[in-house]
Amino acid sequence: MDSASIFHIPFHPFGRFQESAARRNGVFPLFWSCGGLEIRFTGSRLHLILEAAFSQSEPWILVELNGVPVIRMPLRPGVNDLCVLRGVEEGPVKRVRLFRESPPVPADLRQRLLVQEVQWEGGAFLPAEEKPLRLEFVGDGLASGEGIAGDGGDLGRLPAFFSGYGAWPRLTADALGADFRVVSQSGWGVRSGWDNDPRHALPAWYETVCGPSLGDACRSLGAQSCNDFAAWRPDAVIVNLGSVDALAMTQPPWLGPDGAPFQQSSAPEGLARFEERASAFLRKLRRCNPGVKLVWAYGMAGDQLRPQLERAVERFWRETGEEAWYFPLPLAPSAGPACHKAAAEAAAGFLRTVL
Repeated sequence: MDSASIFHIPFHPFGRFQESAARRNGVFPLFWSCGGLEIRFTGSRLHLILEAAFSQSEPWILVELNGVPVIRMPLRPGVNDLCVLRGVEEGPVKRVRLFRESPPVPADLRQRLLVQEVQWEGGAFLPAEEKPLRLEFVGDGLASGEGIAGDGGDLGRLPAFFSGYGAWPRLTADALGADFRVVSQSGWGVRSGWDNDPRHALPAWYETVCGPSLGDACRSLGAQSCNDFAAWRPDAVIVNLGSVDALAMTQPPWLGPDGAPFQQSSAPEGLARFEERASAFLRKLRRCNPGVKLVWAYGMAGDQLRPQLERAVERFWRETGEEAWYFPLPLAPSAGPACHKAAAEAAAGFLRTVL
C-alpha cells in the first residue's frame, strides 16, 4: 500500500484546530466532540492511522461511508490502524467521514487523539466539496451527545455512551447541507459547571482552540492558543447552554482551594447574574464573529431559564442593533436519538428562515 501524512492529501477538517501547530507536528488533532475529517477517495483500499493517549477515559470514534455509519469503536493507547475500505471497486468516489464521538476530559493530562497518516491502494484523493453554509454550535452535554448511545441514565456520562455524531448539531448541519463545528463540554454551563464549579463556565474558554484539552501534548498542538476566528467564519453561531446552570441552582456550593464558596441561585439576584452573564457571552460571540447571526437555542432539558435567556437576547439586539434570536428547542423526555432528531428538525427549520 501507499502511505502519506494526513497533510499530504486533500481532506476537509471538522472542528477547531491550530493549523500551524498541526502541520508542524505532522498530525491532525481531534479536540472537541465531532472533530473529524472528510476524505473523497476513488481507490479500492483505505486505512486511517490514528494515535490515542489517555489515562482516564478512552476516546471513541465513528466512521461514516457514503452517509452511512460503518464503524464505531474505542481506540486503544498508541497507534491504531483503522481499515475503512478493502476490496471495493476502484473508480467510484467514496465519501469517508471520521468523527470523534466523545468530548475531551479536562482532568486527563495525557489525552490526545491524532490522525497521523493514510494508507491506500489504487485511485486518488479528491478535494472535498464546498458547503454553502457554516454553522458553529456551542453547548453542554446535549450538544456533545451525552447518553445517546447509552440508557439515558448515569451510564450516559461514560465515553462509550457519548455520540457527537448522533447529537442534534451534526444532524442539523447535515439537514442544511452545512459545514459545522461543535464547541461543547458535558456538565459545563454559562456561569459554572453542574456542581457550581465556576472554572467550568464555557464562555470563559470560548476564545481558545480547545481550552478543556489540557496537558503538554495538547498544548503543543495549539489547544490552549487563541482560536483564529478569521480563518473559519460561520454564518451562524447557535448556543445551547442553560440546562447545566439550572441544575447547578439545585446543588450544594462549590468550595474553592481557599475555601471560598460559589453557588448559583434561583433567587432573583442569582437569576439576574445568570442573565447578565448570558448577555455578556452574546457580546463576546459578536466580537469574535463580526456580522454572524446569533441564535440561543434552549429547552431540551427543561426551560426554567427561558425568561432570562429571552431577555438577554432582546437586550443584546436592543443595545447593539444586531440580529440575535431565542429559539425554543422541543423538550426531550430522554437522551435518546429520537429526541435529538426532533431537535435537529426544529432547529433546521428555524435556521432556514434566518439564513
